[in-house]
Formats: sequence, C-alpha cells, structure tokens
Amino acid sequence: MQLEKPPTEKPYEKPEGERRGILIVNTGDGKGKSTAAFGLALRAHGRGKPVKIYQLMKVPSARFGEHRMFEQIGIPIEGLGDGFSWKSQDLDRSAQLAREGWLRAKAIILAGKHFLVVLDEVTYPLIYGWLDLQDVLQTLRTRPADVHVCLTGRRCPPEIIELADTVTEMQMVKHAFKAGIPAQRGIED
Repeated sequence: MQLEKPPTEKPYEKPEGERRGILIVNTGDGKGKSTAAFGLALRAHGRGKPVKIYQLMKVPSARFGEHRMFEQIGIPIEGLGDGFSWKSQDLDRSAQLAREGWLRAKAIILAGKHFLVVLDEVTYPLIYGWLDLQDVLQTLRTRPADVHVCLTGRRCPPEIIELADTVTEMQMVKHAFKAGIPAQRGIED
C-alpha cells in the first residue's frame, strides 16, 4: 500500500448548474448495483423524500432482506417479474410481466410525485428484448425535471449510458461464489 497525504485544499469546485433530477446507472459484472441503489433510496427517504422501488425481475411475493427492511421503514418496493430467466417456466409470461411492470413504473416516473424511482434489474428485460428501448429512453428524457431515476443491472444498453448523468460500472475483482462459497442470507438477499 502506498501512503498518501490528506488533501489540504478542496479537490473540486462547486458546480454552479441547475439542481434537477439526475439519471443514475449502476451496471457492470461486479456486486453492489442494487445495494448502491437501495442506499440512495435510504438517503432520500431519510430526507423525507418520496421513493418508489421497482424490481423488474423479482416476483411480487419476494421476501428478501431489502423487502423486509423497506416495509418496516415505509419505502414501497415492488417485485414486477417472474424471477430470473433460468428459473422461469414460461419466458413469454416473464416478458409479458416485464412489459406490464414497465408500464406501472413508467406511469410513476411520469406522474412526478416521487423524488426517486429505482428500476432495479431493468437492464435484463431490455437486453432480452422484452421492453422497447426507445420507450424507456423517451420516458427517461421526458420525465418531470425534478424526478431522479436509478437503473441497475448488467450490460446496460449504451443508449441509456449516453443519456445518463452518472454511471458507475461495478467491476468484479474477487467473489466468494467463484471460490465455492454459496450466497449468504443477509449479504446477498
């Protein structure tokens, strides 16, 4: 490890642009995309801002750790899907659920009543061709000016990355799963 001296001057100038809703993308093959989005939701909720989380691939009955906690503190989180494709018994049904779920999420985004809308795992129905990319782009472009949207998932379409204000690519350096350690409750669910 190389030691560094702490900065003694502010390392950046304060931006002077307008405050407005930003489009945030968490993508890449590393872990932490959803977790980072949930952290944003907690931060906004802590400031008294209305938040809505949609999980495009999770089933409505999902009871992962985030669902339990968000229910306790009053952040609405909704599974809109049929689970991941390798678990699905009917991919046509999965595609239909994704389209129906997108219409619900789109309506919430365009209504402008939420400070932050999280579209967790939205990249998968996009890259599978289940959602119309142009419709998603148009919705993101025309959303009310003060609505923040955070999208998560691997292989985010380049058109969304181009449109986004902030993009973070999570890179896997090392993962316990690759060493044969199964997912741990409370860490990965």
